[in-house]
Amino acid sequence: MISFADRVKGVVFGTAFGDAMGAVVEKMTYSQIKEKYGRVETTRTKWWKADWPETARLGRMRGQGIITDDTLMTLALMNVYCTERRHLDAYDMANEFVKEIGFRPRYIPELGREALILDRLFYPEKHIFNRHVLANCEPREGGYGNMVNCGAAMYIAPVGVVNACNPKAAYDEAILFASGHQISYGLEAAGVLACCVAKAFEPGVTVQDIVDTALRYAKDGTKRAIQDLCEKAMELRPAKQERDRVVQAFHEAIARYSPMGDDVNRSMDKLGIPSNHYTPSRLFSIEELPMALAYIVLHDGDLLEAVKDGVSSGRDTDSIGVMIGAILGAMQGVAAIPADEISTLEEANKQDMETQCSRFIEAAAAILKEDLEFSERRQQQLRSIQ
Repeated sequence: MISFADRVKGVVFGTAFGDAMGAVVEKMTYSQIKEKYGRVETTRTKWWKADWPETARLGRMRGQGIITDDTLMTLALMNVYCTERRHLDAYDMANEFVKEIGFRPRYIPELGREALILDRLFYPEKHIFNRHVLANCEPREGGYGNMVNCGAAMYIAPVGVVNACNPKAAYDEAILFASGHQISYGLEAAGVLACCVAKAFEPGVTVQDIVDTALRYAKDGTKRAIQDLCEKAMELRPAKQERDRVVQAFHEAIARYSPMGDDVNRSMDKLGIPSNHYTPSRLFSIEELPMALAYIVLHDGDLLEAVKDGVSSGRDTDSIGVMIGAILGAMQGVAAIPADEISTLEEANKQDMETQCSRFIEAAAAILKEDLEFSERRQQQLRSIQ
């Protein structure tokens, strides 16, 4: 029996593990990764930009276990739950979460110094600060005008934890909370990722149970993309060692829902040229969640193999790794992640994730206990009026 505490640690360290694994190759194509690394096998891997002159000039580093904003924002959301000790919505995004990312310095591993998480964030995540602090918007409208991406889904796993074994509640809370950050299929992905994590806490849950749960709650292009990629993954299971074939099939399947392909950078020569990249749509999906679920299916829940193949498939590799690690970490517990990799993560990032896990475990357990007591009272009340 895997304890609640071990599952929560599995989510947190699974997130960090997938993040650090994918961070070294983020934005590379599959062919580039294959040529330089073969496959990413450990967090103790050198970043592909480590020797660039620009890297030294900017004072930024990855590789050797260093995490990105995906994990930092996950830890920030955990802190909000520890502070509030209740379920959250967009008003908590506008208040406590903004404080965590925009006003409370902490050690930022990529920068090698103490700074604000905001200093590290990509523009779609800086949107949180712009909308809630500078524009003073209605919190539920915080996501309006943002680039549609995986920015909310990548840190939403704690919502699944505080709604363990209740995927519908996790989906609803993630949508309520992340509406302060994202819109359209970016917001939808956050809801679905949270519900997958919540489902993964159920004892005896299977990979197919998690996929079925995702399909039950997912809407529009997100649902179709998950279905198409997971069906393709099941079909390719006998050929999972043929990595070229798998990646080609997955990328062909996701292309119907995500038009960027390998061209994931926004450069000056693209200005003024109309496209559907990162724009709201009923038909599109982010790539990362369907790809993560597809690799989970392909490897039938083997966390290490799913992460290694997932991050080695190219593009937004750190977020693909994060989503695989969070779901399977909840399903299998922290023991699914090698102890030496956890040691590397703790040493490289100076976040004391073990202590942060302990605080969050206690807060999440208290929230779940209150939910259970409320449910029991409600059942008694309903019986009394029947």
